[in-house]
Formats: sequence, structure tokens, C-alpha cells
Amino acid sequence: MNKLNCAIYQNELLLIEIEAKLINSLPQIKIAGLADSSIKESIDRISAAFCNIENYKMPPKKIIINLSPSDVPKSGSYFDLAIALLIYFANIEEESEFFVFGELGLDASIKSTNILFSILLFLSGVRKNAKVLIPKQMQKEASLIFNLDCYAVSSLKEAIEFFKSEDKEQFKVKKDDNLFNNSICINNEIYLKNTEFTLDFKDVKGQENAKYALKLAALGMHNIMLEGSPGCGKSMCAKRLVYIMPPLKLSELLEQNAHKSLNQEEVDIKALRSFRSPHRSSTISSILGGGTKNAKIGELALAHLGVLFFDEFAYFNKQIIESLREPLEDNCINISRVNSKTFYKTKFLFCAALNPCPCGNLFKKDQSCNCMQNMIIKYKSRISKPIYDRIDIYLAMDEVGPDAKSSISSKELAQEILEAFIFQKEIRKQDEYNAKLSDEDIKKFCILDEEAQNVLNKAQNVYNLSARSVNKVLKLARSIADFDKSVKISQTHIKKALSFRFR
Repeated sequence: MNKLNCAIYQNELLLIEIEAKLINSLPQIKIAGLADSSIKESIDRISAAFCNIENYKMPPKKIIINLSPSDVPKSGSYFDLAIALLIYFANIEEESEFFVFGELGLDASIKSTNILFSILLFLSGVRKNAKVLIPKQMQKEASLIFNLDCYAVSSLKEAIEFFKSEDKEQFKVKKDDNLFNNSICINNEIYLKNTEFTLDFKDVKGQENAKYALKLAALGMHNIMLEGSPGCGKSMCAKRLVYIMPPLKLSELLEQNAHKSLNQEEVDIKALRSFRSPHRSSTISSILGGGTKNAKIGELALAHLGVLFFDEFAYFNKQIIESLREPLEDNCINISRVNSKTFYKTKFLFCAALNPCPCGNLFKKDQSCNCMQNMIIKYKSRISKPIYDRIDIYLAMDEVGPDAKSSISSKELAQEILEAFIFQKEIRKQDEYNAKLSDEDIKKFCILDEEAQNVLNKAQNVYNLSARSVNKVLKLARSIADFDKSVKISQTHIKKALSFRFR
């Protein structure tokens, strides 16, 4: 066997051919093809691993390993297994169609790396039903990728036996159906329901307006801003948002976890959306993504299909706040560096929480705020009009009284949202989330009756609404109408949507 396949991810998936050749010369292993130190160090790991293989000695020849295409820099310890197998089978003149991934331990065990899941996922889109040999550590994740034929081994010895064996089915990874125990079918598409309610709205006392606003935000992925005094429950509500959001498609779940994998995070396959809450001291590179050479993934892309929560929003770096304009509007981010250009999807629900003034007591009934008017204006001016214009729902939260009680649980809210979501898919035949509708989709799905159109026209003149603001009102009204199971948007829906605009 003188050829195997592998892959790298550098802004896009690149397929790599690994070739081996024995030459009559002094014993040596040479790796060509712009391999970095993580690949070149594999020589030592492979040599140690072979010590655990009985009755095997390295060929007393020069072994040349070539990684093609040779003009592309390559990195990754998961090349170990493929290189070791090519050395072992170097005397057999045949090529293999298998893709091989795995890092070798000194005891010849095969280990996984965090980025492997995203590579497998992208590979499934490029080469459907490709045959892939992977570490046994990641067979759970691989079992969810339905258009790959994955085989799992735990050691170099087992990998050698795999290629010698004619019955490879014993190594095959079975497709995991456990994740689908709580799935539902909508329009012949499988959606995965979240059944985990670790943080429950049952713990939130009072704040009925906030719960209704958050329910709308969760259904349509509408951007929401919560303003209120410290302790009124802004962060508490925001952290519970992901538990009530609509179910994910399997493709969305895998895409979300692929982003985590690119960030070298451990992949944990759950039907729960991502929740990212960076601190206000975070750098712009950590939020947007970046780096000196290759553009790495940032918090915006890691929140894809989930919630991005900025607590104490007004205290974030002004440059970070303004840089949210394009991702919030276009649902994607382009990062350019000298050596690379990267595109990431950023279709998330943006939730911001802030105080009404520097001291935070402006909304308090005891009138304990001691901020001067110019201090409040300066504090509010940190957030520009274009950012406010991209917020679908603005809500001023009141203090919670001692007699306030909890009213509804996350499970009940999730059921209400699911019913509205099913109405959106099955009755209205809309595939996109309401807040992410394009201009063409707005014309198709946001149909107003005559009275509603008159109310919107009047509001546009009175409040001097921009074209973007009008679209935001229409999208939010669409979510309100979905809860009422109404195909057309009425004047009541428009008025409710207008009540949530920042003025």
C-alpha cells in the first residue's frame, strides 16, 4: 500500500494524498510537502508505536513520505496513523481509497483531536459515502454523520488488522439513533427537540412582559435588548433563552458543533443550541475572530444558530459594538488576513443587557439614582443609532416586587414556541427564521391586511422609521402572528411589534 488519503482545514477543506516510497539508502524517514513540526514529530511517535508491534522491524531503507499537493502548508498530529500504515505496508504496491485520521500514542494507541469532527463533517459534504478510518474515541460523533462510511480502531495493531482483514464490517461504526428519541418530523425533515431544562423560567419571578418578549425572540431569533436596574433579572432571563428555542435540524446541530471543533473545543452532541457570553474585557479578535496569520474563529461564529449574550453591553469596547453591524445584518462575517480570507456564518440571536444609567438605579422606584443628565447621555451614546436600529425587541424591565411569583416553566414556553414553529413550517411553508428573512421573503411571508398596512404607514411617518426598521417591525409582527396561528398580519400584531421598538 503506497497511498492513503487525509484532509486539512484551512478556511476550507483540502484533500491530501499521502504517498510512501522506499529507496535503497541509509535508513531514514523523510517527510516532504511543507509539513510543519506537528507532522514531522510524528516520526518519533511512530517509531515508539512500532516497538509495540510484535515481530516487526522498520525497513532498513530510506522512507520518503510525500504530502500532496506539495505547495500547501500542512499541520496536524492526526496524520500519524496514515503515515505509520504506509510505512508498515510499504512493500505492497497498491493504493487505498480510505481516508485515515488519528494521532498515535507512544503505546501505539490511537487518539482523537478536537478538530477532527469538523474535518469529517466538511468531508461528508465533499465526498459523500467516503470510507474513513477514525479513532474509536470519536465513534459517537461519527455515528451522526450519515453520509460517511466510518470504521473505528483503537490501536495501531488493530488498524493493521483492519487493512489485512477482508471482513471490515466488524470495525464499522453503526449509525446512532439515540439522539432521535425526542425527534419530530416537520415537512419530512427531522428536528431534534431539547429535553434538558437545566435553567428554568420557573425560577424567574414576575417579569411577564420580559417572558413574552423572550418568547417572541426565541421563535424568530430576533435580536433583543433588555434594559433595567441591577438585580431585576436581565441576565437570568437571557441565560434561559437557549432552552426554549425551536428544535434544531440534524444538519444545523452538526454545523454548530463543527464551529466548536474549529475552536479546539470538545464536541458534545446535544440537541441544545450554543450560548456564548463573552466578558466586556474581551478583545475584538476574540469576538470577531482573527489572528496574525490564519483567521481563527471568534465568539460571533461560535454562537451560530444559538444565542450571543453581551451583559453590561454599554461597557464593551466601542469598536466591538460597532463591528456588530455587519454580522447582525448579513448573518455572516468575512475576516481578511495577509495569508487568508475566512467566511463564517453568524445566524444567531443577539441578546444585550444594560443598565439605564451608569449607577443603574434610574428605573428604581425609590429614586436613588444620583447620575447627572449629561452622564446618562454620555453612557447611552456608547451605543449608536445604527446598532439600536438592528435590535428587533427593546424592553425596559421593572423592579421585581416581594410578592412576585413564577408563572410559567421553560418546558411550557418551549411547547408554545414549538407549536408556533410547526405552524410556520407546515401551514405557511416558511423555511427561514422570521428575523432572518430576506427582502424577497418579507414580501412573500409578511402579508398585511388593509388595516395593518394603514397602521404601519402611519407609524413610519410619525416615528420616522428607516427602511430597516420597517422590515424589523414586519418580521417581529410575523412572529406575533405565528403565536396566534394567523397567516395574515393584523393591525394588532403590528401595534404589538411597534411597542417593542426603541424610541
